Formats: sequence, structure tokens, C-alpha cells
Amino acid sequence: MSGSCRCLAQSPSLNPRPRLSSRFRVSSARGPSLPPSSLSFGGGAGRRASFKKWRLDHISCFKHEEESTSHCNAFEHVEVQKNEGLRKAESDELKANGKHWLSSIQKVANRIFIFHGDPWTVPWTAETIIKVMLLWIATFWFVGSWIIPFLAHAAGFSKDTLTHRGQALYSLLTDIAEGLAGIAILHRCLAPFRPLPPGWFSFKLRGSWHFDVLFGCLLFPLVNLLSHINISMVPNLPGLPVGVSSVEQSIVARDPVAMALYAVVVSVCAPVWEEIVFRGFLLPSLTRYMPLNWSIVVSAAAFALAHFNSQRLLPLVFLGVVMGAVFARSRNLLASMLLHSLWNGFVFLDLMK
Repeated sequence: MSGSCRCLAQSPSLNPRPRLSSRFRVSSARGPSLPPSSLSFGGGAGRRASFKKWRLDHISCFKHEEESTSHCNAFEHVEVQKNEGLRKAESDELKANGKHWLSSIQKVANRIFIFHGDPWTVPWTAETIIKVMLLWIATFWFVGSWIIPFLAHAAGFSKDTLTHRGQALYSLLTDIAEGLAGIAILHRCLAPFRPLPPGWFSFKLRGSWHFDVLFGCLLFPLVNLLSHINISMVPNLPGLPVGVSSVEQSIVARDPVAMALYAVVVSVCAPVWEEIVFRGFLLPSLTRYMPLNWSIVVSAAAFALAHFNSQRLLPLVFLGVVMGAVFARSRNLLASMLLHSLWNGFVFLDLMK
């Protein structure tokens, strides 16, 4: 309205014109009178022109007001679009930052867990995989729970009547018998597929696999933490007697020979048998049906379940993933066996405290 007010201030005055002074009067005696229009110095035409100019100015002012309003609306629309653009830019920036962090983590993980070598060639099917695993578990159970106790009973003694050293030797012989029986089952089931493709059951002393083993050892405290968390989540069932194992009995007795025999069992025998089956056979076999990462996880879960201990499920799964990653990087069973042996030795030394 300020524009219109300024325009209205320019409208012609409606006050009557002042009388002309006497010197501007025309005497009728000196000649005929002139028409009034000739004495107004163009007043009528000027008024019409001024009125027309006022109308044009008034219309132009309203046009100016409408243009100002439209300009304001356009400005507000531009401001809204600008704010929306800023919010979208901020959202895109946050998404980009999130993707950047995820990509950075993925790059670090890929750099740590770079899996060398070509994929394994798996000539057998899922039927062979299931048959090997079921027969291996059944053989371990049958040999350790039936064959060895029956032979000991036939020889005239039982494990409970033996000394700490006798029980340690009994455990060592039982573990060796179980492992050899399991390897025999694996050899028999894979006989139709011999010669095996390259890369299967590989043992190598050369290479940089020692650094992978060292990295796995740095994760032992995390495995130990998961073990405590798992024990707190799955406590011992009430009413069940909590017994003391023969290993713990020999440690309490501080029998050096018995402890050395048990150290061989947990640090040599168990890592060799278990790594041959779970990392040497199961993990590469699963790559026929799933990506390598999932093969590592599934084989780790099978490794944990095969121990039949719910209080050690989480740490064993995590440990199986670490050993599977080390094996997949190095393509060397010796690396995962050494890492497995070091973990068992770590646990054994912890029991000796």
C-alpha cells in the first residue's frame, strides 16, 4: 500500500482556480469575448490529461503491488526450496558419511582378511559332506565310549582305578584312537574322488602365515571374555553334580608327568584331528553351496556344536571363525592347527593357576 499512497499523493488538486488579477482581465469593450476555454490556459485539457495520468499511475501502482506480492511469494517459494535443498544436502551428507565409515570398515576387514588363492574345486556333493561329518562324530563317540573302555575292561582295569599318570596316559591313547578312526573314515569316504584337486589338506612351512597366527593370538582375550559371558548366560543346571575332570585332578595333584601327557592331548592331538575335519574338509566343501565367508561361519558353528558344551558355545564359534579366516588366508592347515594348539595351551595354563 505504500506504493499506492505515494501515487495518490500525486493526484490533481480539486480546489477552484484563483481569479486572475485585473491586469489579466479582457474588457468586452475592446473586442468580442473569448470562449472560456481560451481563457483557462488549457485547464480542461490539462485536467483530463492529469486525470488520465493519475489513473495510469494508480493502475501502475496496483500492478506494482501485485508484482511485489508475486515477488514476495516467489521469494518465499525460493526460500522453502532452498531450505529443503539444505536439509536434503545434510541428509545426503550424513548418508555419505555413514557409507564412508562402512566402506572404511569393509576395506580394513578386507585388508585383514584377504583370502588368497583360487576357490576350491569340490568334486563331492552335500550327501558326502553330511555322511563324513555324521560318521566322524559317531566314530569319536563309539571309540571313546565303547571300544576303549571295553578293551580296558578286557585287560582287567578301568580308568577310575588308575593313578593320575595312568588316567593321563589313558586319555592320550583314547584321543589318538579317536583321531585315527576319524581320519580313516574321512579317507574311506573320499576314496572315490582321488586324486583330489589341488589345494586340499595342504601343509606348508613357507609363507607369511605366521603373521596370521599372531593376529589370531591377539584375539584370545576376546575369546576368553566371550567364555565368561557365555557361562553367565548359561549357568549349570540345578540338581546336576559338578564333577572335577581328570585333567583338573592331575593339576591339583601337581603331577608333572600327568600334566605333560594332558598337555599333549589338548595341544597336539585335538588340534590335529579337529582342524583336518572342520577346516581341512568341511570349510572348503561348503564353498560349493555358499560364499567363503558363510562357509567359515557355518563350519565354526559345527565346530562349536561338536563339543557338546553349551557353556562354551559362543567362544568356540568365535574361535572357529578366527581359525577359519586364518586357514582361508593362508590355505595352510598348519596355520590353523598352530593357532588351535596355542589356544588350548592358553586354556591349559589358565587352569594351572
